[in-house]
Amino acid sequence: MPRIDDVRRFYEWMEALNARCGGFRRLRESTAKLGLPLRGVYFFFEDGETRSTSGQGPRLVRIGTHALKDGAESTLWSRLRQHRGNSDGQGGNHRGSVFRLLIGEALIRQRAGTNGAFTPQIVNHWGCGANAGCAVRRQERPIESAVSSYIGRMPCLWLSVDDQPGPRSDRGILERNCIGLLSNVDKANVIDRPGGTWLGRFSVRQTVRHSGLWNQNHVAEQYDMAQIERIFQRYLNL
Repeated sequence: MPRIDDVRRFYEWMEALNARCGGFRRLRESTAKLGLPLRGVYFFFEDGETRSTSGQGPRLVRIGTHALKDGAESTLWSRLRQHRGNSDGQGGNHRGSVFRLLIGEALIRQRAGTNGAFTPQIVNHWGCGANAGCAVRRQERPIESAVSSYIGRMPCLWLSVDDQPGPRSDRGILERNCIGLLSNVDKANVIDRPGGTWLGRFSVRQTVRHSGLWNQNHVAEQYDMAQIERIFQRYLNL
């Protein structure tokens, strides 16, 4: 089947998932009491980003999961909490969340203008090093807070896929195949082009700008629609 038909089918599953979750949730309003499954795959959308080719409705902008190493103990909520940042909305740790890292890079560039003249105090160390001292974190706090605000507003859905941690889990299979399906990197036809004001257009990374997704990995990979359908059929009980 043409990719456009596969994308339309994917969004049919998103509609079913929306009904299953009882509607979109936003991380700024979410806590551990949200009732999330132990493990799963999450799907982020973005206000103002709509589908233009595959149909009507919101355009998906980020897919992710967790616990893809043997013996990993992270939960779906712990991963979403990393993306959300501090519960007070005043900070977070982009070194523990690539999602936060990518959003922050784009915000820095957007606020500095498009001429590449980033704010030196933040840009020089944003994303550098696994750890950072208190002085560095104080300098980063304004942009960390802006990232928390941005991600906190994004509508989110999740699919319960409570299989064992590991690289061969259905969660990992679904994540990489859905990214490959929706990414516009190296595709003959662009489907659901990002809006003209999408923050991702300010990203320093081609993977974000060309894919239309807040994802780094799997954006240039081929997808297997049979695997996507198998997993949705199984875990959505269609």
